Amino acid sequence: MQPRNMSMSGVVDLAAMKAAGEAKVKAEQARAEAARQGGGGAVPPSALVIDVDEAGFERDVLQRSAEVPVVIDFWAEWCEPCKQLGPLLERLAREYNGRFLLAKVDVDANQMLMQQFGIQGIPAVFAVVAGQALPLFQGAAPEAQIRQTLDQLIQVGEERFGLTGIAVDAAADGPEGAEQGPAEVPAGPYDALLEAAVRALDANDFAGAVQAYKNVLSDDPANTEAKLGLAQAELLSRVQDMDPQQVRNDAAERPGDVAAQIAATDLDLVGGHVEDAFGRLVETVRRNFGDDRDAARLRLLELFEVIGPEDPRVVAARTALARVLF
Repeated sequence: MQPRNMSMSGVVDLAAMKAAGEAKVKAEQARAEAARQGGGGAVPPSALVIDVDEAGFERDVLQRSAEVPVVIDFWAEWCEPCKQLGPLLERLAREYNGRFLLAKVDVDANQMLMQQFGIQGIPAVFAVVAGQALPLFQGAAPEAQIRQTLDQLIQVGEERFGLTGIAVDAAADGPEGAEQGPAEVPAGPYDALLEAAVRALDANDFAGAVQAYKNVLSDDPANTEAKLGLAQAELLSRVQDMDPQQVRNDAAERPGDVAAQIAATDLDLVGGHVEDAFGRLVETVRRNFGDDRDAARLRLLELFEVIGPEDPRVVAARTALARVLF
């Protein structure tokens, strides 16, 4: 899985980055309002798994996805693999204790939802994060793989959208629910700096955003959000003053000019042409040697960070890069 146009689809643009920042602010405002009213809206563990139909989809999935990632299990009574996957997802929803909400959709009764999500076979599992849908997997996947996917989904929800989950009243469902501890989602120490970076991006102050992310990384070199944000801010800073037509003409007229190909690659990525961008640089690496090859390779590795290591396009490009290098 590899949530990343701020919904992990890989398109990088200012509108998407701004949408992510706005979703994060809205989630924080909702939590603050709940606290002001004297409660966190805690739900019993049984409420972590819900049945959803077409009439309630907007309320139960789209609106809830502004506070917690919603995982959708498309199933049917006649589907044997669904009978294996469904109980596993329900158990994990309770185990993750409010970090995601599981919505179950019976495709026989909700054909329109099945068509809208483009589902070709079941079981099929999707997620909705801050109102944006993304596919997770199809079929009865192994538990270890499902856990890894859920962990990545939750991480993206927290870091990119500020979705810290929903509070769970462990005692509400009796002794079985009481065995589960409350979800702990400590606030990170770099929220102010990261918010400053988002505001700088919204203002097209890419240099300011770069510096804000670097300030975080100077204290916490492993900070995932700061590393991703820095890669995106540096990319946007590079293309800010480019003449797109000139850059593309240069790349077309001078296929052997590594600098021209790198510049065109940056434009491709910002425009959402991820496969084209990666393919261009892989081919540039293949054609060149020495410092030129290294320059193209290093830029490609930087752009992998912009999209995210788990994105299948990054995985495919890494494999292609390895073939031309070795």
